[in-house]
Amino acid sequence: MSSFFEAYIWSQRGKLYRLAYFWVKDRALAEDLLQNVFEKSVKREAELRQHPNPVGWLMTSLKNEVLMYFRQSKRIESIQEVDEVMEIQEEDSTASEKVQKVMRLVQELPEKQREIFQLREVEGLTYEEIGSYLEISQEQVKVNLHRARKSIREKIQGLRK
Repeated sequence: MSSFFEAYIWSQRGKLYRLAYFWVKDRALAEDLLQNVFEKSVKREAELRQHPNPVGWLMTSLKNEVLMYFRQSKRIESIQEVDEVMEIQEEDSTASEKVQKVMRLVQELPEKQREIFQLREVEGLTYEEIGSYLEISQEQVKVNLHRARKSIREKIQGLRK
């Protein structure tokens, strides 16, 4: 029988690592930040057992770790600078040209749409998980995701013409 940590926390490591790497663009740093989140989750295991959405807690905790790192390293001094720091890198040597084009289009989306698109399409979260994580209704998640997809689709069609 697996422990709570193995079942609910450790099983999310891949998804959380990709999200951390998406934000910081540094493998070692993403691992360090994720390790901090895991340490906090072990210390708060009793609290997390009662939490209605442990995955949402983990994602929020990771985002807070990233923001704290950025503030301490003086990469950002205000919350308005978060977008600039957490943008997708345009040059990714392992991604195909088509994926790079789509990722550039995703980067152009408004912040909320971009974040929801990332959480749904890349990380595979459910509407409920995204809503809980972002503290918005499932309907808002669906509307923003629809708008993001529509915008990307229209821009791709515009590139083909």
